[in-house]
Amino acid sequence: MAMLKIKQALIILASFISLPIWAQSTGAISGKVVNKVTQRPLASVKVSVSDDLFTSTDSAGKFLLVNIATKSYNIVFELDGFTKKILSNVVINSGNELSYNIEMEPDVQGMDQVVINAKKATVRAASLETPLSVQRLTTEEIKSNPGGNFDISKVIQTLPGVGGGQGGGGFRNDIIIRGGAPNENVFYLDGIEIPVINHFQTQGSSGGPQGILNVSFIGDVKLSSSAFDARYDNALSSVFQFKQKQGNSNRLQGNFRLSGTEVATTFEGPINSKTTFLASARRSYLNLLFSLIDLPIRPSYWDFQTKISHQINKTTSLNIIGIGAIDNFEFGTPRDASPDKLYVLNSNPFINQWTYTGGISLKKLINKGFINVALSRNSFDNSVMRYQNNKTKLPSELTLDLKSRETENKLRIDVNKTSNGWSLAYGLMAQFVQYQNTTFAVIASEIKDSAGNIVQPKISVNFDSPLKNFWKMGAFAQLGKRFLKNRLGVSGGIRTDMNTFTNDGLNGLQTLSPRVSLSYVLGPKWTVNATVGRYSKIAPYTTLGFANEAGELINKNAKYLIAEHITGGFEYLYNNNWRFTAEGFYKSYSNVPISVRNGISLSNLGSNFDVLGNEAVVTNGLGRSYGFEFFAQKKLSQRFFGILSYTLYKSEYSGSDGKFIASSWDNRQLLSITWGYKFKRNWELGLKFRYQGGAPFTPFDENASRQRFLTTGKGILDFNQINSGRLAGFNSSDVRIDKKWNFKKVTLDLFLDVTNWYGAPSPSPDSYTFARNADNSGFQTTNGQAISPDGSNAVPTFIDNSQGRPLPTIGLIIEF
Repeated sequence: MAMLKIKQALIILASFISLPIWAQSTGAISGKVVNKVTQRPLASVKVSVSDDLFTSTDSAGKFLLVNIATKSYNIVFELDGFTKKILSNVVINSGNELSYNIEMEPDVQGMDQVVINAKKATVRAASLETPLSVQRLTTEEIKSNPGGNFDISKVIQTLPGVGGGQGGGGFRNDIIIRGGAPNENVFYLDGIEIPVINHFQTQGSSGGPQGILNVSFIGDVKLSSSAFDARYDNALSSVFQFKQKQGNSNRLQGNFRLSGTEVATTFEGPINSKTTFLASARRSYLNLLFSLIDLPIRPSYWDFQTKISHQINKTTSLNIIGIGAIDNFEFGTPRDASPDKLYVLNSNPFINQWTYTGGISLKKLINKGFINVALSRNSFDNSVMRYQNNKTKLPSELTLDLKSRETENKLRIDVNKTSNGWSLAYGLMAQFVQYQNTTFAVIASEIKDSAGNIVQPKISVNFDSPLKNFWKMGAFAQLGKRFLKNRLGVSGGIRTDMNTFTNDGLNGLQTLSPRVSLSYVLGPKWTVNATVGRYSKIAPYTTLGFANEAGELINKNAKYLIAEHITGGFEYLYNNNWRFTAEGFYKSYSNVPISVRNGISLSNLGSNFDVLGNEAVVTNGLGRSYGFEFFAQKKLSQRFFGILSYTLYKSEYSGSDGKFIASSWDNRQLLSITWGYKFKRNWELGLKFRYQGGAPFTPFDENASRQRFLTTGKGILDFNQINSGRLAGFNSSDVRIDKKWNFKKVTLDLFLDVTNWYGAPSPSPDSYTFARNADNSGFQTTNGQAISPDGSNAVPTFIDNSQGRPLPTIGLIIEF
């Protein structure tokens, strides 16, 4: 009997293992194709997966292809009078039907020919949306990126000109574009601005350890690091446009993802014949993981995302989007209370944040164009607290208590038309800003000598910001046309922004921002591009809302930060699979905020979990960044794809003395190589290598650090020597291995992702602390007495933070 049961179990197991072999593992692809210029659907577009598997779009521009063998393809879209469109590296699985919204550009070139090498070859038409400083990422590139862990913010760092923050190997997602500060970037999701894209965001700046956006929603990502369209406000270094896909209109489907740090699920499908939805939720369990490995920090987060698309009629469509997050950063008592763990426990704050963005966008097709109307609201609530001893949390030892909320209510309207070869866009923006901020912060405790005399008075900040609300307004126009038989593309724009808060905020001339881009086709494969432009950004709300203890708003004189760009370069398209670009750039900054307290540029403050800009400033600082970029991309053909990017640059800002010094983001060199190969039987291998030159750092003021350490829990930087040191360069490599099984209606993907697989050290400045006694219960002293409040009998020491270790993640994805 026992032998019979064993045989039955073996038969069942063998059947399960062989299921992928005999199951009908095919997939499907569907979507809609529209004219990029007019947004009207295109009928009769040929959609080809292979030479013998293709279909055409119907009168509504929709298509559906089924019974596709499960592997990777390049999907081709073709229609007479339009430029061929190719989707590279589309992975067909049996679990989910892929859905795409495709925009095809009219082929204005027609039959123009040029003689090259005694042969006739069709010359491409110049692009009005110049390829200058523009890079794109697809969903598959984000999902399969080694070390990315499905985090769009981390994958972005593989693109040219993009650094990963001070030191290069940190855990934060501070996006540094061409040497600019991390708060110089703006992010748009389906045309609606989302100010916060990371968990545990630094208020007044950007960045955080983990991205919020769900990769299952993203169709593609477009990065513009110069030549910004005039419709975008507050962009100084880059504009990120995240294009979401629409929910599948044919069936209900979804996926479930489990990794070493989080669990996530996504659903999509039709609500009725005109309406589709996408919805997701994600929960981290980093707090449990860090507790198991005895780290003192206990971060945890939730995030949510949704999109509803409704076709009102043939010419009008409606999208509703929502994205939000809940973050909690606390501490636990480590079992092994080592000095480095106790330093982390006492130097970092408790953080509770929540954020959301919700919006409605309406697109109305008109004669030769379309109108967009977007109404949205975003809010960011931030609570930060720190004690002299975060373990006991005594009210008398409270050193930081900040409660703040930023809310923006936005209306954007833009009109987009074409006529007689001219492309015209214009629009208006209005924002009603609501702000709350209550801050108590001890900068330095009172220190007395042995006789009881005060040798250092208490330095603190304590205010309830009287800034409650104000308006921001903006207007733009963008015009473009092709000349010289369509070989020269010229696009020019102008923008102005105003506000009702700052003293000269209603003077639209101070923010008047013209820009022009040129694109000239030298031949079938070569294009030369150039741009010059001016861009402006209002000061952070933390700066505008700062008040002294008398309740007076003292930064009303803050001017808009101005950046002027000059960029030029070449693009070389070897074929449909290979693309090369080379660019030189120069950025000049003016009206940069400078701290009144210490005389340094706020752009040089680096990044951490505190708040940036919550102080008195003057806006007379300068900055500059210049350099060269090279980018090579090999799209999927056969089984291989890859990206190489290299940037050589220099970034500097001035302080109150007017002297230029290396910025905190001046890594000088950035190199990223990403390589992927798709083996047979659904095995995939990805490798990534990154190098960043050494970042500048500021030494500690050892006297001030000694006096204030017990109050702040960390050292005080010597701003008289700001960025005078430089870290070693950073290099690291990540590897990812995937194995997929396609069942009849389910796909299972098991993956191993190892960040920094060879354990390279991550250069970071040392941390200032006091040496602890043998059992780590207190601090050593030079005289054997209790430690003095001013640290005069402490034993200063430093903690080496330049350590590196492999970080493996094992997970699975189930598509159904």
